[in-house]
Amino acid sequence: MKSLIYSLITILVFTACVETEFEVPDLTETESIPSGTEVSIASVLNNLAQSSEPVISYRDTDTYITGYVISSDVAGNFFRELIIQDAPENPTAGITLQLNQNALYSIYEPGRKVYVKLYGLAVAEENGVVQLGIRDGNGITEIPASLIPKTLFRSTEMAELIPLSVSITDISANLENLYISLEDAQFNRREVLDESPKTFAGEANDEFDGIRLLETCDPRGTILVSTSTFAKFKSVNLPEGRGSISGILSRDFYDDFYILRINTVESFSFSNPNRCDPAELQCGLAETEGSTMIFTDNFQTQTRNTPITGNGWTNFVEYGTQAWEAYTATGTNASQGISARIDSYQSGNPLSVGWLITPPIDLAAYSEVRIRFETSSSFADASELDVLFSTDWDGTPEGVTQANWLVLGDAFVIRDQDFFGDWYSSGIVKLSCATGETGYVAFRYTGSGAEAADGTYQLDNISITAD
Repeated sequence: MKSLIYSLITILVFTACVETEFEVPDLTETESIPSGTEVSIASVLNNLAQSSEPVISYRDTDTYITGYVISSDVAGNFFRELIIQDAPENPTAGITLQLNQNALYSIYEPGRKVYVKLYGLAVAEENGVVQLGIRDGNGITEIPASLIPKTLFRSTEMAELIPLSVSITDISANLENLYISLEDAQFNRREVLDESPKTFAGEANDEFDGIRLLETCDPRGTILVSTSTFAKFKSVNLPEGRGSISGILSRDFYDDFYILRINTVESFSFSNPNRCDPAELQCGLAETEGSTMIFTDNFQTQTRNTPITGNGWTNFVEYGTQAWEAYTATGTNASQGISARIDSYQSGNPLSVGWLITPPIDLAAYSEVRIRFETSSSFADASELDVLFSTDWDGTPEGVTQANWLVLGDAFVIRDQDFFGDWYSSGIVKLSCATGETGYVAFRYTGSGAEAADGTYQLDNISITAD
């Protein structure tokens, strides 16, 4: 019996000592290129641009496009969409894919090369940018999760994304859906330097997106940074400094203006504390108006409820749809006959910026030039009215944002704490210390369509005089 037990033990020990061969799994990722013919993203965009139809469907085709991922939903600022461009550096074309899938960043990271089969897809312009998805009438909808593995193929290539450095003056449809960078940029001083600095999208009036005004210093210009209220960084304060920003150029939901969308707060490098906020022109106040009238307007010849025109005025809408218009009102907040008014109440615009600019003032021909005007409001709320002065504006609407505008710091403008039913004089503001031969005074309104920032401003009785 003992011999049998020893024999069994020996067999077990011998068996345990024998090296058993197992199949080691191959963890090497292989390139999965779809069969068919490669076409460029640019050709897809051109086909749509040249088509008389709003949607192009891809049927009976073996074509595919190649691109590099530039968006990421890791911080929640993108949702069920993947944006790709045709090269990791110096791209020329980009497109958005609508995908019914979350956590795309875990598979399709920024810089990842991908292939997209066009069979069964459709291309259309949605919210102002060209997108791929499944046809849905005269538009498109998300590619179902079940079709994504048959449509979107992940390459083994991971490239370093180099944002395309552009000037604010280069912003156009040609750069939509591209990863770009703007240098020498900063958020508007009211966004970050007021007593209550703003967050990316965490304010009470941020309903779906936070819209923040970004400006560049040289050349001067503005663009909007849009952040989803579902973004993880929505409650982070905007950076105060000045520097570079990298993001994807897109359009707002209503296709009214260009926006930048960022992946994370690391898209900013605002390390320069020296901001380029507008300087002030402070020549002081005069006790009396001049004896010579250069320009005057009380708006009595304007047509009610229509934009201000004529008499040399430039009525320029920078953002939104709201222009300065003529109006008449009675009651507590009465107008003075016909006055000029601007507001953003119920406009539907996430941001409204409207300019009313005087005709040119000949500073060389007159001495001791000064201006006086009156303002009122229907609760300014979070809107603002700036009075600005420039000697280098070229007189064109396109050149408004490129000019150097100084703040007329001596001019009084009604404040939110002032009684909304009264009209307030600016004082007689001297312009005599301005350098240049020709000057312009601008009344720039900045407001939001949000309920808590729907302020209204009124303007009347402008007079520019000299000795």
